[in-house]
Amino acid sequence: MTDHYFSADPSVPFTREPFTCEVWGRRLDLVSGSGVYSRGGLDRGTAVLFRETEPPEPGHLLDLGTGYGVIGLAVAAVWRARGVPAGSASGVTGVEVNQRAVLLANQNAAALGLQDRFIACDPDLPPADLTYDEIWSNPPIRIGKQALHDLLLHWFARLRPEGRAVMVVGKNLGGDSLQAWLTDQGYPTTRLASAKGFRVLESRRS
Repeated sequence: MTDHYFSADPSVPFTREPFTCEVWGRRLDLVSGSGVYSRGGLDRGTAVLFRETEPPEPGHLLDLGTGYGVIGLAVAAVWRARGVPAGSASGVTGVEVNQRAVLLANQNAAALGLQDRFIACDPDLPPADLTYDEIWSNPPIRIGKQALHDLLLHWFARLRPEGRAVMVVGKNLGGDSLQAWLTDQGYPTTRLASAKGFRVLESRRS
C-alpha cells in the first residue's frame, strides 16, 4: 500500500529535514521530514495563506491537519511577541493523524520555546466538548471529497458562536465548489483572497 502524508504511520525511512521560513515578519526554524506533508520547505498553499492574511487575535485556535506545525506555531509565535500570556485564555491545538508529523510538531514547539502555547496530538485526543474561536487549515484535500467533507463538518461543529475558520484550498482542487458547499451546510463562506491558483476562504457559523 502506498504511503501518503495523511497515513497514520508512514513506512518510508524517517529522515529529518530542517528549514527556515519567515511568517508574518518572524523567522521560524523548523524541522520537517520524510513521510510528512511539504518536507523541506513551506508549501505554496500555506505560503499564500500567510501572505494574504493577518494573524488571528488571541483565543483558542485549532490547527487542523497541522503537519509539522507551521501554521499553529506561527500563530503562537505572534501571540508571544505581542505579550499575550500563555495559559487557559489562549493557545493552539494542532490535530494530525500522521504520528511522525505530531512528533515533529511538538519537537518544533519545544525548540522554539512555544510548548506552553502549542500542542500537537491525534484528532481523538481533544475533549469532545472543547470549542474553538478559530480554525486554521491547509486541509488534506487528497483524502477524498467525502472524507474531507466529513472532516470539516466534524471540526466546524466545534466553532464557538462567533468563531470562524480560515483555509487555503487550490482552485484546481475544488476551492470554489468547497466554498459553495460549506455555505450550503450552514457555514457562510467568503473568499478572502485568490493568488497563485489558491483560494483563501473564511467560514462563519450561521
